[in-house]
Amino acid sequence: MKGAHFVQLCSQRNVPIIFLQNITGFMVGRQAEASGIAKHGAKLVTAVACTQVPKITVIVGGSYGAGNYGMCGRAYSPRFLYMWPNSKISVMGGPQAAGVLSQIASRGKELTKEQKSKIERPIIEQFEREASAYYSTARLWDDGVIDPKDTRKVLGLSLAAATNNPGGPTSFGVFRM
Repeated sequence: MKGAHFVQLCSQRNVPIIFLQNITGFMVGRQAEASGIAKHGAKLVTAVACTQVPKITVIVGGSYGAGNYGMCGRAYSPRFLYMWPNSKISVMGGPQAAGVLSQIASRGKELTKEQKSKIERPIIEQFEREASAYYSTARLWDDGVIDPKDTRKVLGLSLAAATNNPGGPTSFGVFRM
């Protein structure tokens, strides 16, 4: 909720937003759902999607799942998106994906440790390889890998370029409370 309000405030005052991502995703489970994570996450995603102020994203650590959307991932059109060399981006972590896919592959049967490992190992390796900043940059999914020590300089240049075209008026629609 605070994040959505912050984005709205920046939009009202025409202040560019810089997102620094190191996010594991949104919490899941019965307790998180009861506390309203889906509702509040949707408000943040809506605010980020609708705002017209310049948005710049730097992935400094991990960027996983719906957290990527809430923090202005590529799908939400930041003017620039950079990654640090050690950062990772994926729909979920390799071990989590492997666990889900091995459950599906077992079809309700109990698997031995060897069988489970045989299913999970290649999945984990694939996710680790494809989550790399260099894998992302090689496919032009971002605007490049930047040295962490150059972040301030790169952000300054990016802000200068992005503010030349400030965008149009923002309409957020209705946020249900």
